[in-house]
Amino acid sequence: QVQLVESGGGLVQPGGSLSLSCIASGSIFSIVDMGWYRQAPGKERELVASKNSGGGTNYADSVKGRFTISRDNAQNTVYLQMSSLKPEDTAVYYCNARLYTDYRHWDDYWGQGTQVTVPS
Repeated sequence: QVQLVESGGGLVQPGGSLSLSCIASGSIFSIVDMGWYRQAPGKERELVASKNSGGGTNYADSVKGRFTISRDNAQNTVYLQMSSLKPEDTAVYYCNARLYTDYRHWDDYWGQGTQVTVPS
């Protein structure tokens, strides 16, 4: 059993900053990728940022230069530092981890989601 627990989120004014964190726990053999997705009302879930175990990062164009993803591999934790927030960043943010539960079996796991609201 694997669990991803997110914290952070909330209401922030435009131009403000917010941090999210997510810790993975349970039957984890190794984590390949950890990242953040978001889903706004009426829209599909989209990748915000991800970071692999080698340190490579991937960002959505809409957040480049404003959001920073980081990982603590020893703690199975991923962070998302968000700055210069805009109303269009309003969404439920989901933590994602692609991980192996043993040397052969891997799967994608998701957190429960945390709301980020930037009023217009």
